[in-house]
Amino acid sequence: MAGLLASAIRNASPSTAKHSVAIALGSNLGDRFANIETALRLIEQPNQLLTSVAADAISVVDTSFMYETAPMYVTDQPRFANCACLVETNMEPRILLRLLKNIETTVGRVPSIQNGPRAVDLDIILYDNEIVDTRAEGLRDTLDGLAGELVVPHPRMAEREFVLRPLADMIPEFVHPVHKKSIRTLLDDVIRQSSVDFPMLKVTPFADYPIAETRQLLGIHQVPSMGRYWSIHCSNDIQRPTKVRLMATLNATPDSFSDGSVNNTLSAALTYSATSVRAGADIIDIGGYSTRPGAAFVSPEEECQRVVPVIQAIRSQEDQDISSVLISIDTFRWEVAEAAVLAGANCINDVYSFTGPEYPLTQASAKHLLKMREVARKLAVPVILMHSRGDAGSNKDYSQYKGGVLEGARIELGEKVEAIIKGKGGVRRWFVIVDPGIGFSKTVEANCALLREASSMIANTPTNPLAGYPQLIGSSRKSFLGAILERPDADGAYKGRKTQPKERGWATAATVACAIQQGASVVRVHDVQDMRDVVAVASIIWN
Repeated sequence: MAGLLASAIRNASPSTAKHSVAIALGSNLGDRFANIETALRLIEQPNQLLTSVAADAISVVDTSFMYETAPMYVTDQPRFANCACLVETNMEPRILLRLLKNIETTVGRVPSIQNGPRAVDLDIILYDNEIVDTRAEGLRDTLDGLAGELVVPHPRMAEREFVLRPLADMIPEFVHPVHKKSIRTLLDDVIRQSSVDFPMLKVTPFADYPIAETRQLLGIHQVPSMGRYWSIHCSNDIQRPTKVRLMATLNATPDSFSDGSVNNTLSAALTYSATSVRAGADIIDIGGYSTRPGAAFVSPEEECQRVVPVIQAIRSQEDQDISSVLISIDTFRWEVAEAAVLAGANCINDVYSFTGPEYPLTQASAKHLLKMREVARKLAVPVILMHSRGDAGSNKDYSQYKGGVLEGARIELGEKVEAIIKGKGGVRRWFVIVDPGIGFSKTVEANCALLREASSMIANTPTNPLAGYPQLIGSSRKSFLGAILERPDADGAYKGRKTQPKERGWATAATVACAIQQGASVVRVHDVQDMRDVVAVASIIWN
């Protein structure tokens, strides 16, 4: 699978670039996340600002997570958004520096005090394995004379967690050409010596749709505002969110496994949405195509007709708490995802992680991934990528997972995530939320194992492709819970009972508490009020 997806990425955007460069980005004025997204888009359109440079002279091929960071050196200023990217380029260091300075001006940076606030800041941190210093020779062993000059590696990177942590997301084993230590080791050194009052937070920004107002820059697709974000603590242990988020499940379908035909009218959907928001939902997940086994085929056009009016109606509500709630679109189709986001959704939730319902994967799966990736990248919205093995009605062999279900799901989902975020045109790493796919393509015992060890899916270990990602757990009312409830006691005194999905509230509560103990950032539920109580208590215990 990895070879198929990687080949598709390479063929879609072959590279002849000679150099690999790490660039750090920061912003603490205005719309921080939109400023950074605008800068990244301008990096990939260098001919818009430097007419002597070819349009394909540089490509962003990887990004770090996004972080919120306390200001350093000059502390009386707003917190920064910080990240980094890797680019492949044929541009020489001085020409690249000139491009980055032009981008800073275009985005809105104005002269300020050293290390003061800025709309955007772009620094060349590493350029291949080279050492570059354009200062006079007598200054090269100092930190003086940096203004207007280029020093690579950046002379202060070894003391800056907000530079090292993003680099460690992408190139942890890269050895610094001056300090002769890996990025991971340099980061560990800084963390050991740190005593900051505001540790770095990993953040997921949300774009505001429909776009009401935008600053359109020549040559790049419009960038939406990004005022809202979720955050999690950085940790080598179980990473925990600053707040566990509740995702309410709204199925605008006649045949979903749990609540089909319940909320598939506009008035019922609005009532559920309003009730969920008042009960504490942070985001509403709207789906128009059931993923249950045997569900009827729905065309992309009909799926749009089911979900878009609901999104538009929510955005039109007079109650601002309801009209402004975050919305995710539960779909695997790019046409539906794009239509839903433009109508007002803020996030794409895909049970097939961009490869569509075919399993094993085919060339069509790879093409599907490329198109979904293109749409998500253009819209600049978070994407929830779930592990599954294709259509629930056609694949029933859940026993074969190399290394067991935990390792197998981690590898299979990790290969898709890597293909989605890496290479030219990749989705920003900070927009990805992963979902282990509880109840999809797994046995009852495997689902329990995944819940019990959910934190291992995103553990910060060197070989884990999912290390550090925020995680969503969706176990609400699933059939594996029904199978457990139907089992008799070990001594046979209790014979078990058959349950309908709506009767699995208490069983769901047990899995939600487990998810929070395991550090889940988001839990997807049907019964928002009841699960809000579970989240409140479990969060106090574990977070």
